[in-house]
Amino acid sequence: MSGILTMGESLGLLRAHGIGTLEHLASMDVAIGGAEGNVAVGLARLGTPATWVGVIGDDGLGQRVVRELRGQGVRVIARVNPTAPTAVMLKENPTAGLTRVTYFRSAGAGRTLETSDVEALVRDGELAGIQLVHVTGITPALSESAAAAVRALVDAAHGLGIPVSFDVNHRSRLWTDRDPVPVYRELVASSDIVFAGEDEAALVVGGTDGTRVYSDDELIAGLAALGPREVVLKRGAAGATACDGDETLSVPAVPVSVVDSVGAGDAFVAGYLAERVAGEPLAVRLQTAVRAGAFACTGSGDWESAPRRRDLEQLGASGDPVIR
Repeated sequence: MSGILTMGESLGLLRAHGIGTLEHLASMDVAIGGAEGNVAVGLARLGTPATWVGVIGDDGLGQRVVRELRGQGVRVIARVNPTAPTAVMLKENPTAGLTRVTYFRSAGAGRTLETSDVEALVRDGELAGIQLVHVTGITPALSESAAAAVRALVDAAHGLGIPVSFDVNHRSRLWTDRDPVPVYRELVASSDIVFAGEDEAALVVGGTDGTRVYSDDELIAGLAALGPREVVLKRGAAGATACDGDETLSVPAVPVSVVDSVGAGDAFVAGYLAERVAGEPLAVRLQTAVRAGAFACTGSGDWESAPRRRDLEQLGASGDPVIR
């Protein structure tokens, strides 16, 4: 056993056909999604062993989550909750180029993740040989028990000398009754690698006031001051900047024709972490990350367009996929 272990919520995904909303559209595709599972698929496609840990309902969507992830080469450790359904997200394109995602997860099985799930991982030796543990800010927002599970996994990883990666992945609609900043800061301080968009980094560094504008250097320094050795700032169309304690490096984005940007951030993280556990230098990690994120934008779906190595090789200088 080796590679990277992720833990979080995977959901059923209903994708409406065509441009418009369900007020008028009549049909949908069924798929799955969820940040941590997306990262696991991205890693597996790049040749890095990946394990996803989570809770599913005793239903067809839960079985689909397991089937799809395993079908992509991801090792799945899923507890089945017989009393809570697998959560669902609905994806619509109200207009061309605009995606709206609505979540139905308040009673979902994913939010019932708890510390006993982590205790089982440790007891069963599931962390043995794992090179890195990856978590996001989505899971602790789901419930107190899920937040406790994330903290327990981070603690268990530290106890075994396993590096921890944390993607802020802020979802404001999940934090309407709580302030996310203390939770994020605790996880940033407990992690070896931190990923954040510019707005997310500003939230962690400056809090919810939001009146101060920070430079990228200030954002990276502010996150690094909390404790992580590596800080990766996702800058969208401007590319990415990272600091690993020894050097700070920026790379430009790869221009592509965007079909669907959902899941691009997860592909970016997968690209960076795949190279990181392979021992590649910062420049290679960032180049693979931005190329993986760009390629993921060229097709639809949360994870379906995550690239394989050969896809990255086919990403032409112009950014468009070239197959000859």
